[in-house]
Amino acid sequence: MTQKRSISKFGFFAMTASLFITVYEYPTFAESGVMLVFYLLLCGIFWFLPVALCSAELATVKGNQDGGLFSWVSRMMGERFGFAAIFFQWFQITVGFVTMIYFIIGALAYALDFNAINQNPVYKFIAVLLIFWACTFLQFRGTQLTARLAKVGFFVGIIIPVVLLLVLSIQYFNNGHEIASSFTKNGFFPKNQTDFAALVSFMLAYMGVEASAPHIKQLDDPKKNYPKIMIYLVIAGVVLSTIGGSVVSMVVPSDKLSLNSGVVQAFETLVLTGHPELGIFVKVAAILLTIGVLAQVSSWIVSPTEGLHFVAQKGLLPAYFKKTNKNEVPVPLIYLQGFLVSVWAAVLTFGGGGNNVSFLTAISLTVIIYLVAYVMLFISYFLLVLKAKNKGLERSYNVPGGHISKIIVASSGLILSILAIVSAFIIPSELKGTQGSTYILTLTAGFIITVAIPFVFYHFYMKHKQVKDV
Repeated sequence: MTQKRSISKFGFFAMTASLFITVYEYPTFAESGVMLVFYLLLCGIFWFLPVALCSAELATVKGNQDGGLFSWVSRMMGERFGFAAIFFQWFQITVGFVTMIYFIIGALAYALDFNAINQNPVYKFIAVLLIFWACTFLQFRGTQLTARLAKVGFFVGIIIPVVLLLVLSIQYFNNGHEIASSFTKNGFFPKNQTDFAALVSFMLAYMGVEASAPHIKQLDDPKKNYPKIMIYLVIAGVVLSTIGGSVVSMVVPSDKLSLNSGVVQAFETLVLTGHPELGIFVKVAAILLTIGVLAQVSSWIVSPTEGLHFVAQKGLLPAYFKKTNKNEVPVPLIYLQGFLVSVWAAVLTFGGGGNNVSFLTAISLTVIIYLVAYVMLFISYFLLVLKAKNKGLERSYNVPGGHISKIIVASSGLILSILAIVSAFIIPSELKGTQGSTYILTLTAGFIITVAIPFVFYHFYMKHKQVKDV
Protein backbone atom coordinates (compact mmCIF):
# COMPACT_ATOMS: atom_id res chain seq x y z
CA MET A 1 0.00 0.00 0.00
CA THR A 2 1.30 3.46 -0.87
CA GLN A 3 2.30 5.49 2.17
CA LYS A 4 0.39 8.73 2.36
CA ARG A 5 2.60 11.77 2.64
CA SER A 6 2.18 14.29 5.42
CA ILE A 7 0.30 17.56 5.19
CA SER A 8 1.84 20.75 6.57
CA LYS A 9 0.10 22.80 9.26
CA PHE A 10 -0.89 25.48 6.77
CA GLY A 11 -1.96 22.88 4.25
CA PHE A 12 -4.24 21.25 6.84
CA PHE A 13 -5.49 24.68 7.97
CA ALA A 14 -6.29 25.71 4.38
CA MET A 15 -7.96 22.38 3.57
CA THR A 16 -10.16 22.59 6.68
CA ALA A 17 -10.86 26.30 6.17
CA SER A 18 -12.00 25.65 2.62
CA LEU A 19 -14.51 23.12 4.00
CA PHE A 20 -16.48 25.73 5.89
CA ILE A 21 -15.23 29.31 5.32
CA THR A 22 -17.22 30.38 2.28
CA VAL A 23 -17.85 33.49 0.26
CA TYR A 24 -20.97 32.12 -1.41
CA GLU A 25 -22.97 32.47 1.81
CA TYR A 26 -22.27 36.17 2.29
CA PRO A 27 -25.48 37.23 0.46
CA THR A 28 -27.51 34.90 2.70
CA PHE A 29 -25.94 36.51 5.75
CA ALA A 30 -26.55 39.96 4.28
CA GLU A 31 -30.31 39.37 4.25
CA SER A 32 -30.28 39.64 8.04
CA GLY A 33 -28.64 43.08 8.03
CA VAL A 34 -26.74 44.06 11.16
CA MET A 35 -28.25 41.01 12.86
CA LEU A 36 -25.71 38.94 10.92
CA VAL A 37 -23.02 40.12 13.35
CA PHE A 38 -25.07 38.82 16.29
CA TYR A 39 -25.66 35.44 14.65
CA LEU A 40 -22.06 34.99 13.45
CA LEU A 41 -20.75 35.77 16.94
CA LEU A 42 -23.39 33.60 18.61
CA CYS A 43 -22.79 30.60 16.36
CA GLY A 44 -19.04 31.17 16.21
CA ILE A 45 -18.51 31.34 19.97
CA PHE A 46 -21.27 29.09 21.30
CA TRP A 47 -21.47 26.48 18.51
CA PHE A 48 -18.45 26.50 16.22
CA LEU A 49 -15.94 26.84 19.06
CA PRO A 50 -17.54 23.91 20.98
CA VAL A 51 -17.49 21.81 17.79
CA ALA A 52 -13.82 22.61 17.23
CA LEU A 53 -12.79 22.00 20.85
CA CYS A 54 -14.81 18.80 21.30
CA SER A 55 -13.61 17.51 17.92
CA ALA A 56 -10.02 18.20 18.95
CA GLU A 57 -10.38 16.17 22.15
CA LEU A 58 -12.30 13.33 20.48
CA ALA A 59 -9.84 13.17 17.58
CA THR A 60 -6.79 12.90 19.85
CA VAL A 61 -8.16 10.07 22.04
CA LYS A 62 -5.88 7.09 21.56
CA GLY A 63 -7.35 4.91 18.80
CA ASN A 64 -9.58 7.67 17.38
CA GLN A 65 -7.15 8.98 14.78
CA ASP A 66 -8.69 6.91 11.97
CA GLY A 67 -12.26 7.22 10.74
CA GLY A 68 -13.12 10.71 12.01
CA LEU A 69 -16.70 11.15 13.12
CA PHE A 70 -17.46 7.44 12.67
CA SER A 71 -14.79 6.43 15.20
CA TRP A 72 -15.70 9.13 17.69
CA VAL A 73 -19.39 8.25 17.77
CA SER A 74 -18.96 4.48 17.47
CA ARG A 75 -16.65 4.30 20.45
CA MET A 76 -19.07 6.15 22.71
CA MET A 77 -22.53 5.29 21.34
CA GLY A 78 -22.06 2.09 19.36
CA GLU A 79 -21.27 1.18 15.79
CA ARG A 80 -24.75 1.71 14.31
CA PHE A 81 -24.78 5.32 15.54
CA GLY A 82 -21.27 5.89 14.22
CA PHE A 83 -22.39 4.58 10.83
CA ALA A 84 -25.41 6.92 10.89
CA ALA A 85 -23.25 9.92 11.84
CA ILE A 86 -20.80 9.43 8.98
CA PHE A 87 -23.71 8.86 6.57
CA PHE A 88 -25.32 12.16 7.61
CA GLN A 89 -22.02 14.02 7.24
CA TRP A 90 -21.62 12.63 3.73
CA PHE A 91 -25.26 12.90 2.59
CA GLN A 92 -25.61 16.62 3.21
CA ILE A 93 -22.78 17.57 0.87
CA THR A 94 -24.40 15.84 -2.11
CA VAL A 95 -26.81 18.80 -2.20
CA GLY A 96 -24.26 21.29 -0.92
CA PHE A 97 -22.12 20.76 -4.02
CA VAL A 98 -24.95 22.03 -6.22
CA THR A 99 -25.45 25.24 -4.24
CA MET A 100 -21.70 25.90 -4.21
CA ILE A 101 -21.44 25.41 -7.95
CA TYR A 102 -24.45 27.68 -8.53
CA PHE A 103 -22.32 30.47 -7.01
CA ILE A 104 -19.42 29.57 -9.28
CA ILE A 105 -21.70 29.71 -12.31
CA GLY A 106 -23.06 33.11 -11.28
CA ALA A 107 -19.54 34.51 -10.91
CA LEU A 108 -18.38 33.01 -14.21
CA ALA A 109 -21.47 34.30 -16.01
CA TYR A 110 -20.47 37.82 -14.97
CA ALA A 111 -16.75 37.40 -15.65
CA LEU A 112 -17.30 35.89 -19.09
CA ASP A 113 -20.35 37.99 -20.09
CA PHE A 114 -22.21 34.74 -20.68
CA ASN A 115 -25.46 35.04 -18.71
CA ALA A 116 -27.01 32.05 -20.47
CA ILE A 117 -25.14 29.60 -18.24
CA ASN A 118 -26.84 31.16 -15.22
CA GLN A 119 -30.29 31.70 -16.76
CA ASN A 120 -30.88 28.81 -19.15
CA PRO A 121 -31.60 25.61 -17.14
CA VAL A 122 -30.02 23.32 -19.73
CA TYR A 123 -26.79 25.33 -19.89
CA LYS A 124 -26.78 25.66 -16.13
CA PHE A 125 -27.18 21.91 -15.60
CA ILE A 126 -24.40 21.15 -18.07
CA ALA A 127 -22.16 23.71 -16.33
CA VAL A 128 -22.81 22.11 -12.92
CA LEU A 129 -21.85 18.68 -14.26
CA LEU A 130 -18.73 19.94 -16.05
CA ILE A 131 -17.46 21.84 -13.01
CA PHE A 132 -18.24 19.09 -10.51
CA TRP A 133 -16.81 16.21 -12.51
CA ALA A 134 -13.70 18.19 -13.47
CA CYS A 135 -13.03 18.81 -9.75
CA THR A 136 -13.80 15.15 -9.01
CA PHE A 137 -11.32 13.74 -11.52
CA LEU A 138 -8.63 16.11 -10.22
CA GLN A 139 -9.03 14.60 -6.75
CA PHE A 140 -8.04 11.16 -8.04
CA ARG A 141 -4.46 12.37 -7.79
CA GLY A 142 -4.63 12.33 -4.00
CA THR A 143 -4.74 14.43 -0.86
CA GLN A 144 -1.55 16.32 -1.66
CA LEU A 145 -3.21 17.94 -4.67
CA THR A 146 -6.30 18.75 -2.59
CA ALA A 147 -4.11 20.47 0.02
CA ARG A 148 -2.31 22.52 -2.65
CA LEU A 149 -5.60 23.58 -4.24
CA ALA A 150 -6.94 24.49 -0.80
CA LYS A 151 -3.92 26.72 -0.08
CA VAL A 152 -4.30 28.60 -3.35
CA GLY A 153 -8.07 28.81 -3.07
CA PHE A 154 -8.05 30.00 0.53
CA PHE A 155 -5.59 32.80 -0.16
CA VAL A 156 -6.70 33.82 -3.66
CA GLY A 157 -10.42 33.15 -3.38
CA ILE A 158 -11.19 34.04 0.25
CA ILE A 159 -8.50 36.18 1.89
CA ILE A 160 -7.90 38.51 -1.07
CA PRO A 161 -11.62 39.11 -1.88
CA VAL A 162 -12.49 39.77 1.78
CA VAL A 163 -9.57 42.18 2.19
CA LEU A 164 -10.61 43.93 -1.03
CA LEU A 165 -14.21 44.19 0.19
CA LEU A 166 -13.00 45.73 3.46
CA VAL A 167 -10.61 48.23 1.84
CA LEU A 168 -13.02 49.23 -0.92
CA SER A 169 -15.92 49.64 1.52
CA ILE A 170 -13.84 51.94 3.77
CA GLN A 171 -13.01 54.08 0.74
CA TYR A 172 -16.63 53.94 -0.44
CA PHE A 173 -18.06 55.23 2.83
CA ASN A 174 -15.27 57.79 3.28
CA ASN A 175 -16.39 59.25 -0.05
CA GLY A 176 -19.75 60.05 1.49
CA HIS A 177 -21.89 57.12 0.41
CA GLU A 178 -24.50 55.95 2.89
CA ILE A 179 -24.92 52.50 4.39
CA ALA A 180 -27.93 50.70 2.89
CA SER A 181 -30.96 51.21 5.11
CA SER A 182 -31.75 47.48 4.96
CA PHE A 183 -28.55 46.83 6.94
CA THR A 184 -29.91 48.49 10.08
CA LYS A 185 -33.67 48.05 9.73
CA ASN A 186 -33.90 44.79 11.71
CA GLY A 187 -31.69 45.72 14.64
CA PHE A 188 -28.87 43.73 16.22
CA PHE A 189 -30.96 41.13 18.10
CA PRO A 190 -33.64 38.82 16.64
CA LYS A 191 -37.15 39.97 17.53
CA ASN A 192 -39.57 37.45 16.07
CA GLN A 193 -40.05 33.99 14.59
CA THR A 194 -38.88 35.06 11.13
CA ASP A 195 -35.63 36.41 12.58
CA PHE A 196 -35.13 33.17 14.52
CA ALA A 197 -35.51 31.15 11.30
CA ALA A 198 -32.22 32.65 10.08
CA LEU A 199 -30.31 30.66 12.70
CA VAL A 200 -30.01 27.64 10.38
CA SER A 201 -28.19 29.56 7.64
CA PHE A 202 -25.60 30.83 10.10
CA MET A 203 -25.03 27.36 11.53
CA LEU A 204 -24.45 26.17 7.97
CA ALA A 205 -21.70 28.77 7.70
CA TYR A 206 -19.61 26.93 10.29
CA MET A 207 -20.41 23.32 9.44
CA GLY A 208 -17.63 21.06 8.24
CA VAL A 209 -14.70 21.88 10.49
CA GLU A 210 -14.60 18.25 11.69
CA ALA A 211 -14.71 16.79 8.16
CA SER A 212 -10.93 17.00 7.77
CA ALA A 213 -10.43 14.76 10.81
CA PRO A 214 -9.89 11.60 8.71
CA HIS A 215 -6.72 13.30 7.39
CA ILE A 216 -5.38 13.98 10.90
CA LYS A 217 -2.87 11.11 10.64
CA GLN A 218 -1.27 12.94 7.70
CA LEU A 219 -0.87 16.17 9.69
CA ASP A 220 2.58 17.01 11.00
CA ASP A 221 2.61 16.30 14.77
CA PRO A 222 -1.23 16.05 15.07
CA LYS A 223 -1.32 15.78 18.87
CA LYS A 224 0.20 19.24 19.16
CA ASN A 225 -1.02 20.96 15.99
CA TYR A 226 -4.62 19.78 15.49
CA PRO A 227 -6.06 21.58 18.56
CA LYS A 228 -4.14 24.75 17.73
CA ILE A 229 -5.39 24.73 14.15
CA MET A 230 -8.99 24.36 15.40
CA ILE A 231 -8.65 27.54 17.47
CA TYR A 232 -7.13 29.47 14.57
CA LEU A 233 -9.99 28.32 12.36
CA VAL A 234 -12.59 29.66 14.80
CA ILE A 235 -10.97 33.10 14.76
CA ALA A 236 -10.58 33.12 10.97
CA GLY A 237 -14.14 31.93 10.38
CA VAL A 238 -15.78 34.55 12.60
CA VAL A 239 -13.66 37.45 11.33
CA LEU A 240 -13.86 36.69 7.60
CA SER A 241 -17.58 35.88 7.59
CA THR A 242 -18.42 38.99 9.63
CA ILE A 243 -16.46 41.29 7.31
CA GLY A 244 -17.73 39.71 4.09
CA GLY A 245 -21.39 39.47 5.10
CA SER A 246 -21.46 42.97 6.61
CA VAL A 247 -19.94 44.66 3.56
CA VAL A 248 -22.40 42.96 1.19
CA SER A 249 -25.31 43.99 3.43
CA MET A 250 -24.06 47.57 3.78
CA VAL A 251 -23.68 48.29 0.07
CA VAL A 252 -26.39 46.16 -1.60
CA PRO A 253 -30.01 46.94 -0.57
CA SER A 254 -31.95 43.79 0.37
CA ASP A 255 -34.57 44.37 -2.36
CA LYS A 256 -31.81 44.22 -5.00
CA LEU A 257 -29.73 41.46 -3.43
CA SER A 258 -29.17 38.26 -5.42
CA LEU A 259 -28.39 35.17 -3.36
CA ASN A 260 -26.57 33.75 -6.36
CA SER A 261 -24.31 36.70 -7.15
CA GLY A 262 -24.61 39.11 -4.23
CA VAL A 263 -20.85 39.28 -3.64
CA VAL A 264 -20.27 40.30 -7.26
CA GLN A 265 -23.02 42.90 -6.82
CA ALA A 266 -21.09 44.31 -3.85
CA PHE A 267 -17.91 44.58 -5.92
CA GLU A 268 -19.89 46.26 -8.70
CA THR A 269 -21.19 48.90 -6.30
CA LEU A 270 -17.85 49.48 -4.60
CA VAL A 271 -15.78 49.62 -7.81
CA LEU A 272 -18.10 51.02 -10.47
CA THR A 273 -19.74 53.81 -8.45
CA GLY A 274 -18.11 56.88 -9.95
CA HIS A 275 -15.72 54.73 -12.00
CA PRO A 276 -17.73 52.79 -14.62
CA GLU A 277 -14.60 52.29 -16.70
CA LEU A 278 -13.17 49.88 -14.09
CA GLY A 279 -15.45 46.97 -14.95
CA ILE A 280 -12.47 44.72 -15.64
CA PHE A 281 -11.59 44.79 -11.93
CA VAL A 282 -15.02 43.43 -11.02
CA LYS A 283 -14.51 40.62 -13.50
CA VAL A 284 -11.15 39.83 -11.90
CA ALA A 285 -12.84 39.76 -8.48
CA ALA A 286 -15.46 37.35 -9.86
CA ILE A 287 -12.69 35.04 -11.08
CA LEU A 288 -10.98 35.17 -7.66
CA LEU A 289 -14.27 34.23 -5.98
CA THR A 290 -14.65 31.35 -8.43
CA ILE A 291 -11.22 30.02 -7.48
CA GLY A 292 -12.11 30.13 -3.80
CA VAL A 293 -15.32 28.14 -4.17
CA LEU A 294 -13.67 25.68 -6.58
CA ALA A 295 -11.12 24.94 -3.84
CA GLN A 296 -13.98 24.36 -1.42
CA VAL A 297 -15.68 21.94 -3.81
CA SER A 298 -12.39 20.08 -4.22
CA SER A 299 -11.87 19.76 -0.47
CA TRP A 300 -15.39 18.43 0.10
CA ILE A 301 -15.12 15.80 -2.65
CA VAL A 302 -12.57 13.70 -0.77
CA SER A 303 -12.99 14.42 2.96
CA PRO A 304 -16.44 12.87 3.66
CA THR A 305 -15.72 9.88 1.39
CA GLU A 306 -12.55 9.18 3.41
CA GLY A 307 -14.81 8.56 6.41
CA LEU A 308 -17.08 6.28 4.37
CA HIS A 309 -14.03 4.42 3.06
CA PHE A 310 -12.97 3.70 6.63
CA VAL A 311 -16.48 2.35 7.25
CA ALA A 312 -16.16 0.12 4.18
CA GLN A 313 -12.85 -1.22 5.48
CA LYS A 314 -14.67 -2.12 8.68
CA GLY A 315 -17.01 -4.29 6.63
CA LEU A 316 -20.07 -2.06 7.00
CA LEU A 317 -20.39 -1.46 3.25
CA PRO A 318 -20.05 -3.86 0.31
CA ALA A 319 -16.44 -4.89 -0.37
CA TYR A 320 -16.47 -3.01 -3.69
CA PHE A 321 -16.30 0.28 -1.79
CA LYS A 322 -13.00 -0.67 -0.16
CA LYS A 323 -11.18 -0.14 -3.44
CA THR A 324 -8.77 2.76 -3.90
CA ASN A 325 -6.48 3.91 -6.68
CA LYS A 326 -2.69 4.18 -6.41
CA ASN A 327 -3.07 7.49 -4.57
CA GLU A 328 -5.31 5.91 -1.90
CA VAL A 329 -8.40 7.75 -3.18
CA PRO A 330 -11.67 5.75 -2.70
CA VAL A 331 -12.75 5.96 -6.35
CA PRO A 332 -15.94 3.81 -6.15
CA LEU A 333 -17.29 5.94 -3.28
CA ILE A 334 -16.49 9.14 -5.16
CA TYR A 335 -18.33 7.82 -8.22
CA LEU A 336 -21.35 7.03 -6.03
CA GLN A 337 -21.18 10.54 -4.62
CA GLY A 338 -20.93 11.99 -8.13
CA PHE A 339 -24.01 10.08 -9.26
CA LEU A 340 -26.07 11.51 -6.38
CA VAL A 341 -24.77 15.04 -7.02
CA SER A 342 -25.74 14.73 -10.69
CA VAL A 343 -29.26 13.64 -9.70
CA TRP A 344 -29.60 16.56 -7.26
CA ALA A 345 -28.32 18.96 -9.95
CA ALA A 346 -31.06 17.80 -12.31
CA VAL A 347 -33.80 17.99 -9.66
CA LEU A 348 -32.82 21.44 -8.37
CA THR A 349 -31.92 23.05 -11.71
CA PHE A 350 -34.91 21.88 -13.70
CA GLY A 351 -37.15 22.32 -10.65
CA GLY A 352 -36.74 26.09 -10.88
CA GLY A 353 -33.56 26.87 -8.94
CA GLY A 354 -33.82 28.63 -5.59
CA ASN A 355 -37.37 29.94 -5.88
CA ASN A 356 -39.44 26.85 -5.20
CA VAL A 357 -40.56 24.51 -2.45
CA SER A 358 -38.39 21.58 -3.56
CA PHE A 359 -35.17 23.62 -3.48
CA LEU A 360 -35.80 25.19 -0.05
CA THR A 361 -36.88 21.83 1.35
CA ALA A 362 -33.75 20.14 0.01
CA ILE A 363 -31.47 22.78 1.53
CA SER A 364 -33.24 22.68 4.92
CA LEU A 365 -33.19 18.90 4.91
CA THR A 366 -29.46 18.69 4.32
CA VAL A 367 -28.75 21.18 7.13
CA ILE A 368 -30.87 19.45 9.76
CA ILE A 369 -29.53 16.02 8.76
CA TYR A 370 -26.00 17.34 9.28
CA LEU A 371 -27.11 18.81 12.62
CA VAL A 372 -28.25 15.34 13.71
CA ALA A 373 -24.65 14.21 13.17
CA TYR A 374 -23.49 17.09 15.37
CA VAL A 375 -26.00 16.12 18.07
CA MET A 376 -24.38 12.67 18.03
CA LEU A 377 -20.94 14.27 18.22
CA PHE A 378 -21.84 16.22 21.35
CA ILE A 379 -23.58 13.26 22.98
CA SER A 380 -20.43 11.20 22.32
CA TYR A 381 -18.36 13.91 23.94
CA PHE A 382 -20.63 13.92 27.00
CA LEU A 383 -20.19 10.15 27.30
CA LEU A 384 -16.42 10.53 26.98
CA VAL A 385 -16.39 13.06 29.81
CA LEU A 386 -19.06 11.64 32.12
CA LYS A 387 -18.60 7.87 31.99
CA ALA A 388 -16.10 6.77 34.60
CA LYS A 389 -14.62 4.09 32.34
CA ASN A 390 -13.92 6.71 29.66
CA LYS A 391 -12.30 9.32 31.90
CA GLY A 392 -9.04 7.40 31.85
CA LEU A 393 -8.85 7.16 28.07
CA GLU A 394 -5.54 8.56 26.90
CA ARG A 395 -5.77 11.72 24.78
CA SER A 396 -3.23 14.37 23.96
CA TYR A 397 -5.68 17.27 24.18
CA ASN A 398 -8.33 18.25 26.71
CA VAL A 399 -10.82 21.09 26.48
CA PRO A 400 -9.35 23.61 28.94
CA GLY A 401 -10.97 24.50 32.25
CA GLY A 402 -11.58 21.10 33.76
CA HIS A 403 -14.65 18.89 34.04
CA ILE A 404 -17.23 21.67 34.50
CA SER A 405 -15.84 23.65 31.57
CA LYS A 406 -16.13 20.61 29.32
CA ILE A 407 -19.80 20.14 30.24
CA ILE A 408 -20.57 23.82 29.61
CA VAL A 409 -18.81 23.83 26.23
CA ALA A 410 -20.56 20.69 25.00
CA SER A 411 -23.95 21.79 26.38
CA SER A 412 -23.68 25.06 24.48
CA GLY A 413 -23.06 23.26 21.20
CA LEU A 414 -25.78 20.68 21.78
CA ILE A 415 -28.44 23.26 22.71
CA LEU A 416 -27.73 25.43 19.67
CA SER A 417 -27.79 22.36 17.41
CA ILE A 418 -31.26 21.44 18.67
CA LEU A 419 -32.51 25.03 18.38
CA ALA A 420 -31.27 25.20 14.78
CA ILE A 421 -33.12 21.98 13.91
CA VAL A 422 -36.29 23.50 15.37
CA SER A 423 -35.79 26.75 13.45
CA ALA A 424 -35.64 24.84 10.15
CA PHE A 425 -39.30 23.92 10.61
CA ILE A 426 -40.35 27.58 10.55
CA ILE A 427 -41.84 28.33 7.13
CA PRO A 428 -39.43 30.51 5.08
CA SER A 429 -40.72 33.97 4.23
CA GLU A 430 -40.30 33.22 0.49
CA LEU A 431 -43.11 30.64 0.61
CA LYS A 432 -46.69 31.82 0.47
CA GLY A 433 -50.05 30.15 1.09
CA THR A 434 -50.14 26.39 0.55
CA GLN A 435 -46.44 26.38 -0.28
CA GLY A 436 -45.75 26.71 3.44
CA SER A 437 -47.73 23.62 4.44
CA THR A 438 -46.20 21.67 1.55
CA TYR A 439 -42.73 22.68 2.78
CA ILE A 440 -43.43 21.51 6.34
CA LEU A 441 -44.97 18.20 5.29
CA THR A 442 -42.22 17.44 2.78
CA LEU A 443 -39.44 18.43 5.17
CA THR A 444 -40.92 16.35 8.00
CA ALA A 445 -41.35 13.27 5.80
CA GLY A 446 -37.90 13.71 4.27
CA PHE A 447 -36.31 14.16 7.69
CA ILE A 448 -37.87 11.00 9.12
CA ILE A 449 -37.02 8.91 6.06
CA THR A 450 -33.43 10.18 5.78
CA VAL A 451 -32.71 9.68 9.47
CA ALA A 452 -34.05 6.12 9.18
CA ILE A 453 -32.00 5.16 6.09
CA PRO A 454 -28.61 4.43 7.75
CA PHE A 455 -30.19 2.57 10.67
CA VAL A 456 -32.35 0.42 8.38
CA PHE A 457 -29.41 -0.24 6.05
CA TYR A 458 -27.13 -1.13 8.96
CA HIS A 459 -29.70 -3.50 10.45
CA PHE A 460 -30.37 -5.48 7.26
CA TYR A 461 -26.82 -5.37 5.91
CA MET A 462 -25.34 -6.67 9.15
CA LYS A 463 -28.06 -9.31 9.36
CA HIS A 464 -27.28 -10.39 5.77
CA LYS A 465 -23.57 -10.39 6.52
CA GLN A 466 -24.03 -12.60 9.59
CA VAL A 467 -26.07 -15.10 7.58
CA LYS A 468 -23.46 -15.08 4.82
CA ASP A 469 -20.63 -15.67 7.30
CA VAL A 470 -22.34 -18.65 8.92
